[in-house]
Amino acid sequence: MHIDEFNHIIDYWITELNQYTFEQICAKPSDKSWSLGQLCMHLIENTDYYANQILICITNNDFMNEEAAAAAKNMFDNNDFPDKLIEGPTANALTMQPASKEQLHTDMLSLRIKMNEAAALMAKSNYKGKTKHPGLNYFSAGDWLQFAEMHFRHHLRQKTRIDIFLKQLSAKS
Repeated sequence: MHIDEFNHIIDYWITELNQYTFEQICAKPSDKSWSLGQLCMHLIENTDYYANQILICITNNDFMNEEAAAAAKNMFDNNDFPDKLIEGPTANALTMQPASKEQLHTDMLSLRIKMNEAAALMAKSNYKGKTKHPGLNYFSAGDWLQFAEMHFRHHLRQKTRIDIFLKQLSAKS
């Protein structure tokens, strides 16, 4: 997994934001689902965490012999999340709406820079440490980078569902 794949998918999300109004970004298909803005906030917060995990992995050899869970190994082998709705942690219900469209754009660009800096450091590091994913056991720096890219792609399915909702909403008005 190279940083190029991550850059491609985050650039897609950044470009896509341009087509929405802030009102559309904050519109929720239902009480129990996220708006596009909340989805972007989720991606930003989680990917920032993944970048931080990369920085930890490349500074030590801690847990280098630990393994990822079988489900994670399967995901990495397939380079994709399973094609199904995944229930996230209950904390996901607390995901905030963005303050503005500009905030999302700025945060996505900052995240792109941070992940590219982490990948550059990763390429120079001789350390092979791993950190523990909350549900999938231990990931190396390369695993975290791949996971970040897969996570963005996984949420394209959810974005498609939100886009359908937004088209129906605009057809009604």
